[in-house]
Amino acid sequence: MSLLVVGLSHRSAPVSILERAALAADTQAKLLQDTLAAEPAAEGTVLATCNRIELYADVDKFHAGVAELSTLLAQHSGVGLDELTPYLYVHYEDRAVHHLFSVACGLDSMVVGEGQILGQIKDALALGQDLHTAGRLLNDLFQQALRVGKRAHSETGIDRAGQSLVTFGLEQLADGTDVDTWAKGKKALVIGAGSMSSLAAATLARSGVSEIVIANRTLARAERLAQILNEPGGTGVAAHAVEMVAVGDELTRADVVVSCTGATGLVLTGEDVETAVRGRRTPLALLDLAMPRDIDAAAHRVPGVRLVDIESLAEASADAPMAADVDQVRGIVSDEVAAFGAAQRAAHITPTVVALRTMAADVVAVEVARLEGRLPDLDDKQRAEITQTVRRVVDKLLHAPTVRVKQLASEPGGAGYADALRTLFDLDPETVASVSRADLNDADVKNRGRV
Repeated sequence: MSLLVVGLSHRSAPVSILERAALAADTQAKLLQDTLAAEPAAEGTVLATCNRIELYADVDKFHAGVAELSTLLAQHSGVGLDELTPYLYVHYEDRAVHHLFSVACGLDSMVVGEGQILGQIKDALALGQDLHTAGRLLNDLFQQALRVGKRAHSETGIDRAGQSLVTFGLEQLADGTDVDTWAKGKKALVIGAGSMSSLAAATLARSGVSEIVIANRTLARAERLAQILNEPGGTGVAAHAVEMVAVGDELTRADVVVSCTGATGLVLTGEDVETAVRGRRTPLALLDLAMPRDIDAAAHRVPGVRLVDIESLAEASADAPMAADVDQVRGIVSDEVAAFGAAQRAAHITPTVVALRTMAADVVAVEVARLEGRLPDLDDKQRAEITQTVRRVVDKLLHAPTVRVKQLASEPGGAGYADALRTLFDLDPETVASVSRADLNDADVKNRGRV
């Protein structure tokens, strides 16, 4: 089996396509279930953010895997395959590992170095685990991607190059003014109460806004977020929650609005925005971080309104300078890809080595039993000494070749050593397979507690 990723992102597709291809949570679950039902895939998980949709799978056939995953993405996104295909990219085996590690470090983000992607990778793995679609390969891969991303942020200055999409968006709204100076004393409306909206609310609070109103379809979630913002020892901002039906009224009072919901349609129409600013003397700043968009693009044309959305952020980020630390992060990614590949190749031969040692132990047991039948007068001490001697001989004979074959198997092109070992010792394929299944079950139990 081999790792395959098929996807599209802000680097490969226009926002109009990404917007149409966005996957709701229940659609992601159905996509994963259908991926495992497809013949080429044994594992699968999906990484879906506001600017990327990627389907990861462990496949046994490359071309069939690409065709199947592409078709599944088209079916579940609602964008026709012919229309979607020009924007899809494909990464296979080590290139797929390299891609995910780069994504985890923020190298492939709209804002280079942003750290929010780590939470999204964690969510993608948790979804695969909850649905039992992520097996040993994807568990190992995504767990390692999280470690690589954290290493990049702790060992380099990539954070100086990267900000969150929220911070970058607020900087675009401030249009050259320091964000803290621009935000000080403003009244903010945050629409949505998910991870991105929570980050937006916290960022606005730190920037000095005087009031934050949280609107969400589930009022209880908005109230929890407002409660966190109001906790003693916090930013001192006044925060409260409202239902979505109150958004129109709150829009007339707000100076800055950040919207990021999972709605499939518009949350604010051009008419809503135009009505809200009618007769007001102060400008209205809108930041739309949703995919598909929450705020009608027509709001761009309303006098007194500044709208920044994913599309304009993509254009602005193309001109953003990259920090010198990016090269160091790329070096970390390359090293980690090589280490991950070596570890996976070494793990591939482990069931064969275990099967070989199991066969050797069985041979020892049979021969010791035969010896006991021929020498019934042996006492317990003699019998134990003979058994231990035979075991030591077998262990010494197997030690060097098994250690060496693990070393060789970890090198590029080393997968064939497992086949050679099985052939040379005439190992039962079912015994090897049963060891692999046992390892997979143990790994699944272990990994489900690590996310």
